[in-house]
Amino acid sequence: MTLIEECEAGVPAFVKEAAKNEPVSGQKLAKLVKRGHAVIPRNLKHDPIPKPIGRGLKVKINVNIGTSETQSDVNKELEKVKIAEKYGADSIMDLSTGGDIDKIRKKIIESTDLPVGTVPIYQCGLIKARESAIVEMTSDDIFNGIKKHAEEGVDFVTVHCGVTKKAVDSLKESGRLTDVVSRGGSFLTAWILHNGEENPLYSEFDYLLEMAKEYDLTLSLGDGFRPGSIADATDRPQIQELITLGELVKRCRSEKVQAMVEGPGHVPIDQISANVKIQKELCNGAPFYVLGPLVTDFAPGYDHISGAIGGAIAAYKGADFLCYVTPAEHLGLPDIDDVKEGTIASKIAAHAADIARGIDLDVDHSISKARKELDWDKMFDKVVDPDKAKKFRKKKNLSDEEACSMCGDVCAIKMVNKYLNG
Repeated sequence: MTLIEECEAGVPAFVKEAAKNEPVSGQKLAKLVKRGHAVIPRNLKHDPIPKPIGRGLKVKINVNIGTSETQSDVNKELEKVKIAEKYGADSIMDLSTGGDIDKIRKKIIESTDLPVGTVPIYQCGLIKARESAIVEMTSDDIFNGIKKHAEEGVDFVTVHCGVTKKAVDSLKESGRLTDVVSRGGSFLTAWILHNGEENPLYSEFDYLLEMAKEYDLTLSLGDGFRPGSIADATDRPQIQELITLGELVKRCRSEKVQAMVEGPGHVPIDQISANVKIQKELCNGAPFYVLGPLVTDFAPGYDHISGAIGGAIAAYKGADFLCYVTPAEHLGLPDIDDVKEGTIASKIAAHAADIARGIDLDVDHSISKARKELDWDKMFDKVVDPDKAKKFRKKKNLSDEEACSMCGDVCAIKMVNKYLNG
C-alpha cells in the first residue's frame, strides 16, 4: 500500500509523526499527500525519519554527496553524511560515479536515518560505458538499475522522464548557450539522438509507475534541460520539458505514486518568481525541488552564496525543497568542508524563506532576546553553526566581557540596557 493510499484511508502513524515539527496537523498533512501537494519520501524497505515536502510546510534541504572516478573513498562520503546531518540536511542524495558504487550506496543508506535519494541512470550509463557506450543502454538496463536501487531501500529517485524526442527537437532549435548540463539529461539526449527512439522512461512510464508503486518509491521528475547559464533560463527546452512533467504528475497521482518535480538551475533574480508560478500551474501544485537556483554565473568558488540567494527567493515564492549548492560547484568534487558550507548556506536560505512565511519565528526571537541580554551561551544554542560562532567570539575578543570587540565600552545594547532598563 502506498502512502497516498494510506492517506485516503485515514491518517497513518508515519504522517502523524511527520506533522509534529510542521505548521500543519496530521490530518491536514494527510490531505496534502493524498492530493499530491506534498510528499514524504519513504521506501517500504527503508524506515527513514519522515521529512514532508510540500505546500505550507517548512522548506526542506537536500545534500548531494558521492564519489567520482578519481575520488572514491567511502569513509569520506560517510563523513559528509554526518556533517550534512549536523547542519540540518533533510535528505541525502548519493550521486556516486566512481569506486564500488553498490557498496557506497548501501553504506550511505545504513549510515543515516534521513531519506536517501539517487539517480539510477548514472550507474546504468557508467556500466554500459565500460562495456561499449552510454548510448547503447537498453530499456532493460535502465529499469533494472532503478529496480536495484529501489530493492536496496532508496526512498526517492530522480528520473529524467521529460527528456523526450520532442524536447530534444526543441533543444536543437533553441540556440542555447550551454545546451545540456544535467548529467542524466545528457545521457538521455545522446541516447535519443543516437538511436532515434523515444526515451524509455517516457515511453514506458507505466512500467516505472508499477515499480514505484511496489516499493512506494517517490519519483523526483528530473529537469534534464534545466538552464546551465542565466542566458538559457526559462527558454523553450526548459518549458517544453516542464509541460511533459506536468502531464506525468497526473499519471503518478492516478496510480497513487508520490511525485515531485525538479527545477532550475541558473535563473536570474527577476525570473525566479515566474519559474515557480509556471511550475505550480503546469504541475498542479506538485512539490517543487530546485537546484539553487543560482542567480549569476559570476561566482565560481562562491556558488553556495549564489544558490542561497536564489533558493531563499524561490522558497519564499513557493518552492518546497532546495538542493544545496557547494563552493565547489562547477569546479570539482565537493570535499567535507564544501559540504558543510553548502549545507549551512542552503539551511539559511530555507530558514529565511520560512520566516517570511511566518514559520519558525521563535528561533530568531530567542536569538534576539539572548543578544539583548548579552547572553552569548544562550545565543549559541540556537544559531545555525554554534562552533563557528564560538570560535569567532573567542578569537576576536581579548576577554570574556559582555560586550564584543566591535564596540567595547560603547556597546549600543549595553548602554541602552543600563539607562532604559536599569
